[in-house]
Formats: sequence, structure tokens, C-alpha cells
Amino acid sequence: MYNGREIINAAFRHPRLRGEQKNTVKCMPKKFVHLHTHSHYSLLDGLTKIDQLVSRVKELGMDSVALTDHGVLYGAVEFYKKAKKAGIKPILGVEAYVAPRDRFSKEPGERYYHLILLAENNTGWKNLIQLVTKAHLEGFYYKPRVDKDLLREHHEGLIALSACLGGEVGQALLEGNREKAERIAREYEALFGKGNYFLEIQKHPHIPDSEKIEAGLIALSKTTGIPLVATQDSHYVRSEDAEYHDVLLAVQTGNALSDRDRLSMKEDDFSILSPEAMEEKLGHISGAIEETAKIAERCNVELTLGKTLLPDFPKPKGKSANEYLRELIMERIDVKYPPETQTPAFKERLEYELSVIEKTGFADYFLIVQDLVNWAKLHGIAVGPGRGSAAGSIVSYILNITDIDPLMYNLLFERFLNPERVQMPDIDIDFSDRRRDEVLAYAREKYGEDRVARIITFGTMAARAAIRDAGRAMGLSYAFCDQIAKLIPFNPTQGMHEGWLTICLKQVPELR
Repeated sequence: MYNGREIINAAFRHPRLRGEQKNTVKCMPKKFVHLHTHSHYSLLDGLTKIDQLVSRVKELGMDSVALTDHGVLYGAVEFYKKAKKAGIKPILGVEAYVAPRDRFSKEPGERYYHLILLAENNTGWKNLIQLVTKAHLEGFYYKPRVDKDLLREHHEGLIALSACLGGEVGQALLEGNREKAERIAREYEALFGKGNYFLEIQKHPHIPDSEKIEAGLIALSKTTGIPLVATQDSHYVRSEDAEYHDVLLAVQTGNALSDRDRLSMKEDDFSILSPEAMEEKLGHISGAIEETAKIAERCNVELTLGKTLLPDFPKPKGKSANEYLRELIMERIDVKYPPETQTPAFKERLEYELSVIEKTGFADYFLIVQDLVNWAKLHGIAVGPGRGSAAGSIVSYILNITDIDPLMYNLLFERFLNPERVQMPDIDIDFSDRRRDEVLAYAREKYGEDRVARIITFGTMAARAAIRDAGRAMGLSYAFCDQIAKLIPFNPTQGMHEGWLTICLKQVPELR
């Protein structure tokens, strides 16, 4: 045990009381948020998958991240859902292509400029959708392009960054024309509004042009008062992924890795860096790191997902969708099922189907579909007999949507609509290729141009094609790559989450 004197002596020997306390607190890095990030939805350019992006950001201790794929919003909903689930704030954006004159001009060799657009709020998200849509439908020339007129029309709720070396400001600085760069920067600031446009600064020491414009960007910021914001322009997850990304770029351009003067980003690091690494790179530029967190704080978009949005089918005055659907059924029932065949079991089945449709709120959907099908048939346009689970519905058969009697073939309605698992009905309809545009024109006329759209599809690289393309880029013989590719089974029914190649490596010894 200590006596009183020993306790007092021990206390006075404590460095805090002797005035000798050392500062052992480690300085925390400034908060940094990635605002220029590409995923594999930047087709054949980004290597990062959405799951990898979210996991890496979380691993590095960051709480927000933006997704800015080239010209598209393909990954936005997947990114939003997975980031939210992981406790990461999703910032929805795009790296847009801006036409040098206007989006309708298609002069040979005409360039385009890059511009980062981030949705600050739901108005900004809607404007982002408008911009990307019109870029594809009106401005597509090698790339989906917007122009400044379109940006003025849809600038509300958006935050813009001047982008990488491919941005209009960056290109002017590379030309050595600082006056032009200042004029462009001020034009964009006026377009988006003060406080909504930023000069983007990156640090890629092994890319001479990047270093060449750094001083120009800093000087431009001081002259104009437009803040600088630090970004990384990430295309893959970790630094060691650079060689795989290089193969991907070679596949995109149709080159081999051995080709000189091909597009490559291997000279520098375009991975998802930690806040510490970003501070080391750009911490010397006052405010550039801190500005990323301020922008992230401002971006708050809330998407409403899982809610069915249906047009309101025009109905007789005073009638609800459910009432009018029943009325049509009663008018047409005898055509498909003569009175003598309408047994109690039949009536029970019909009432059950109608009750499920009412409960799930899909009456308008059936009214819309039957209207399109019957209009087409009335005008002599060939329509298929019906495919998939919709053929199991008596209601579909009576309304003339399908031509197959589900009772004759004992088809189950529950495969089509199930009150225990409510989801949008999926009715596959085949209209004649030759006259399909007439059906679309009728729909546009009835519901409005802005309520009718075609869905898109885009291809991802299948496993066999990936092997062949990667092998060609690596300079391996076609016969060798083809031999490997043929070891991969066709038609995978699993592996959507783990990856089909990963599963094949486990299951096919020869491939391994």
C-alpha cells in the first residue's frame, strides 16, 4: 500500500502536473467525399461494380459517395438502394458530354466536353433524367450530348463540377488560353448560379497535362472566386486493379496491350483512394478537400421505389376503374364463355380474380392493356395469342388480351397475380413488327407524348466473350482463348451474385 507521502510524490511526478505533457493526439484527416466516380455502367470504361464501390467506401470510413457514370444513369437505382442499405449516403450524378456548339450539330470530328452534374435535391434528379434522356434522343453523336441551352433549361437543383482534363475549362487551360478559360468558367457559373459551379482539381503526377493545368486552375479560382473541389476520377477499386482496367480499355478500343499510342490510364492511379491519400495529394490546396464534404451535405435526393405509377385510364364519368373493369367483363363474358358454361366454380374463379385485381390496385393496368390490344386487332394489326403467366387469367381471356382459355388447360391464376406477393403484372404482348409504330402512336395520342416510352437494354459481357476479348487484348492466340472459353458451360442459372466465372472455376477442374 502507498502511504500519503508516496501518493503525493507520485502525483507530482505526473507529467501533466510538471507541465511536461506531450501532445500525443494524432491529427484526423479532413473529411473527403468522392464526387467523380465511375462504375461498370460506364461501359467498357469503368471496372468497379456497385457492390465493390459501396464496400470500399465503407471500408475507408467514408459516409458518402457520388456515382457519375459517362452519359448514363443505368446504375443509379442499384447504387441508391445498395448505398442506403450499407448506411452510405448516395449522391446521384452523371459525367455529361457537352456539345461544343449545340446538341443537334453533327459535324465530322466535332469534339465534346465533359461536365460533372450532381443532383442536389429531387428537382435536380428530375432534371438529370431530362438531360440524359434528351442527350440520347436529340444529341447523340458518338456520345449522348447535351448543350448549354439544355443545361439552362434543366439547371435547377443541380451542382456542376468542371470535370477532368476533358472538361471545357481544362481544355482551354491546356491550350494556354487563360482568358478563354475564365470566360467559360464565368459562363457556367452564371448558368448554374453562384455557389452551384465548382472548378474540379485532380492530382495525377504521371500525367503531364494534369500537372500542367494545376497552377492555372488555382489562379482561375482566385481570379473568379469560383471554389476549387478535389476529385479522384476513379475507374476501379484498388491500385492493383490498374492492369485489369488496362485490359478493359484495350477491349473497348480493339487494341492489344502491346500496341503503342493506344488509350491507357495505367500511368497513374485511378482507384478509390482513402481520405488520407487524397489529403496527401491535394491537402495543400486550401479548401479543396473540405469543399467535397460541403457539397455532399447539400445533396439529398430521396427516391420513391416500389410504388406503382399507372396512367389514369379514361373512364365513363362517375365510374371507378374497378367498376368499369367489371362492366367490361359483364359485357364481353358471353363471347368467350356462353351462359351454359358459366358454372358456380367458374363464377367463383372469376370473382376471385377480380377481387385480387381490385385488392392490388391494377384495374387501370388491365383497362390500358385491353384497350391497346383491341385497338390493334380492330385496325387489322396482328397480335400474338399471349405468352407467359398472363395466359392463366380468365379476366385477360375475356378482355381479349389473350386468346388461350385458361380453364381448358388448367392454367393457374396465382402464377400471374398473387395477393401474397404483390408485384406489377407482366403481360407479354407481341404486335406485328411492321405496324408496331401505329400502336405506339395511338398510345402517345391517348396518354400524351411524355407518358409513352420504349425500354432499353444494354449488353454486359458474357463469360465466354469476356475470355475471348481479354485474351485477344493480351495478345494470346485465338485458338487458346477459344479452348478456354469452351470449358465454360452455357446458360448459367445461378451465380448472379457471386459471378458465373467464379462458380465455373470451382466446378470445372479443366478450366481451373
